[in-house]
Amino acid sequence: MDDPQIIELYWARSEQAISETSAKYGAFLWRIARNILESHDDADECVNDTYLRAWNAIPPSRPSALRAWLGRITRNLSLDRWNQCRAQKRGGSSMELLLGELSECVPAPGRTEQHLEDQALADVLNAFLATLSRENRVIFLRRYWYGDRLEVIAAGMNCSAGKVKSSLFRTRSKLRAYLQKEGIDL
Repeated sequence: MDDPQIIELYWARSEQAISETSAKYGAFLWRIARNILESHDDADECVNDTYLRAWNAIPPSRPSALRAWLGRITRNLSLDRWNQCRAQKRGGSSMELLLGELSECVPAPGRTEQHLEDQALADVLNAFLATLSRENRVIFLRRYWYGDRLEVIAAGMNCSAGKVKSSLFRTRSKLRAYLQKEGIDL
């Protein structure tokens, strides 16, 4: 079933919308949640919460890119749950490592408090991503948006984990320089 048909099911308040969403995007959403949370049960719960959020948001929303919209919901829910768990046990995890890798080249959260500043930062990041080759952009997004492990990215890109690691290092350096050139304080 294609996305407009699924969205119409939500608008008709048909419970089939959830099952169709799960059939088409369940594995994709679960992978996002699992990469962030490192817990099968927590990932399942975040994906189910995604379906609930979608049910409550459609209508009135009518997302133009359902896959990306659902992925963003899952990612945000997973990061919220990860932060809750981290606050409770203060342990190290791969998500902490992943976010730490970007800490030197993105502004601190308290510095982008207003929505307009957030949108301006998103626009600058999108412009930066457009300067990258397709390969480097895919590697960067798979690591920092989807939370994929280096080995998984390397296998998907048919290259070594070392090449992925080098690409990420160079891209972070370019991002830091690009943001400074654009006048964004780090």
